[in-house]
Amino acid sequence: GRLEAVTQQMGYHPQYLDSFLKTQHYLMHMDGPLPFDCRHYIAIMAAARHQCRYLVNLHVLQFLRAGGDPQWLRGLDFIPPKLRNLNEINKILAHRPWLITKEHIEKLLKISEWSWSLAELVHAVVLLAHCHALASFVFGCGCEQDEGPGGRGSLKPLSPGNQCFCEATTSSGCSQELLRINRKRSLDSCMELDSLRERMQRIHVETEGREETRLLQQDREEGEGQGAEVGHSDLSAWLFPLTDTNGEVTNATNLACYMQDPDFGYQDFARRNEDQTQVFRVQDYSWEDHGFSLVNRLYSDIGHLLDEKFRMVDGLQSSAMAKRQGCEPSVFKRGVWNYIHCMFGIRYDDYDYAEVNQLLERMLKVYIKTVTCYPEKTNSEMFDRFWKQFKHSEKVHVNLLILEARMQAELLYALQAITQYMI
Repeated sequence: GRLEAVTQQMGYHPQYLDSFLKTQHYLMHMDGPLPFDCRHYIAIMAAARHQCRYLVNLHVLQFLRAGGDPQWLRGLDFIPPKLRNLNEINKILAHRPWLITKEHIEKLLKISEWSWSLAELVHAVVLLAHCHALASFVFGCGCEQDEGPGGRGSLKPLSPGNQCFCEATTSSGCSQELLRINRKRSLDSCMELDSLRERMQRIHVETEGREETRLLQQDREEGEGQGAEVGHSDLSAWLFPLTDTNGEVTNATNLACYMQDPDFGYQDFARRNEDQTQVFRVQDYSWEDHGFSLVNRLYSDIGHLLDEKFRMVDGLQSSAMAKRQGCEPSVFKRGVWNYIHCMFGIRYDDYDYAEVNQLLERMLKVYIKTVTCYPEKTNSEMFDRFWKQFKHSEKVHVNLLILEARMQAELLYALQAITQYMI
């Protein structure tokens, strides 16, 4: 009955946590254009781009709770073409969002058996950006190292007995309430996990032939991680990250099955001899003047929730961090935000980028770039070592800035492409 690790970290800033939880809950569990199982599968696809087992495991179990087809968890080859077609935009948004064009949007929306509606696509885009950015936070704060296979802790499965971080919507008394619910429902949790095991085993027996079973066993032997003690006959334990009798994850899905073109990653946005039209200028397309109204019109109320979250992270106190750098808190936060956007080719005409080098020392810039652009390369020591004079809450604050700045950057590119398609 312990709190989910992301909630624990964000809990250092309870006002932000409250805003985050409301957004997460709305995206995953409230009325919207996409079916609930598809929402969690899209989250799995997004988290897999950064090899974030923590989020993949979390959403695999939520996917099953939502009635999702376990066969989909075998990989992209086993999902409907409509969902699989989202792979390209997922890949681009995760690593080089400046490459997205109205042609990508048109391809998904064109009239066909597997076409997306505008509302569905906006919901999917927000989910992808949300999960990519959350993966940065998970790695940046060490949740992946603490909770994943071989880490210091063990990732608890999601079930009615283990309250997920998206199901609480108030920060007041959040910790105690989650603990109370966890203890109260522990028996229900064990019963649901047994039910999931039986369900997946039954589906496996009904659908798999002997030859397919042999091939899957061979793949499991070649691809599964060290230390997973699973019998050859129990393929469901390989196909799905289920739990042992103590409720702890014993196996992690091979994340490669949720990706295509795994070598596609972040590349530095060109800075020299570039075509100036490639630079995304906020003066031409901003969240406040353009993105907010579009996303809110096509996916009711999500714009208000996202806007509140952006404003909340901007309003967090960072006086100690700023004082160490000899500047005002707002100046320091803007330097971090604009540096992150700069790495994605987003520029502000009214900002002097020379300030970034003055405000952010080299080691902090290295940390921010790693967590933002390739979070899977963040090692377990980086969080502890960067800016040792900082308090833990201040480091979490930096990671919240990374989360929100990255998410807004992805949204700006995607929503601009949608706008261009509509025009």
